[in-house]
Amino acid sequence: MQPEVKERAVAVVEAIGAWPAGERDAAMARVGALGLEPSLVDQAGALRPGGAEAVLEVVDAQYGGILADSASVLVVCRQWVRRGDGTVVAGGTTVDVRLRRASPRWTVTALHPARPGAPAAEPGGAAKRVLAAGPAIELPPAAAADVRSGAVHTSVLDALWELARTHRMAVSVVRSGHPLNVFGTDRPSDHPRGRAVDVWRIDGHAVVDPATPRRLVESFMRAAAAAGSYNVGGPIRLSGGAADQFFTDDTHRDHVHLGFRA
Repeated sequence: MQPEVKERAVAVVEAIGAWPAGERDAAMARVGALGLEPSLVDQAGALRPGGAEAVLEVVDAQYGGILADSASVLVVCRQWVRRGDGTVVAGGTTVDVRLRRASPRWTVTALHPARPGAPAAEPGGAAKRVLAAGPAIELPPAAAADVRSGAVHTSVLDALWELARTHRMAVSVVRSGHPLNVFGTDRPSDHPRGRAVDVWRIDGHAVVDPATPRRLVESFMRAAAAAGSYNVGGPIRLSGGAADQFFTDDTHRDHVHLGFRA
């Protein structure tokens, strides 16, 4: 909808989460060079692990909300950090980047990195199936950690498993790294309660891509409803289903949202 918003969000995450050898502590200077407040680095949390150097791959930049003068962009990333002893540790996180309209460019006002919590002592059967689903259910680091934590409702995991029978999907956000409330409102989001999941790519096609077949996205949205989602959002306004089961808005032009009551 407004690509410059996502560009700004991605730029600040890259400036903080990737650094050449010996330049980790130059993050404030890199953020300042973007015309942003250097103290944003202090909010970066898991995006700034210790290490001699790091590289970062942005998996997806998805709207958590987009309004006329404010936005939330969920920057989903993988990160590889080289320690002082030469070993490389793979990780990553999801950062809820908050922005507001300013002149001449949108500015970043806050960073909220994901906090998935510790792994459960023994993941449930549904969690194990989803974690082992491989390419059928692609989970970025924060989403996989959410599933391992045991804080994701079985309804979400069972629906993903059911959808994986007929589709390959790439998940962007499950629980952590998502705004606590539906953006711009005081209504609690289903995500932080472990009752929702967002999918940004279906069978190799990005939802946001205009070349992605409309019938593919529609089929996936209807399959999600059949799998138990009471609240299916996406780039297409669908008819049918239970009252208000399907919805679309500017925020959901780039992903499909599946919400569950329990």
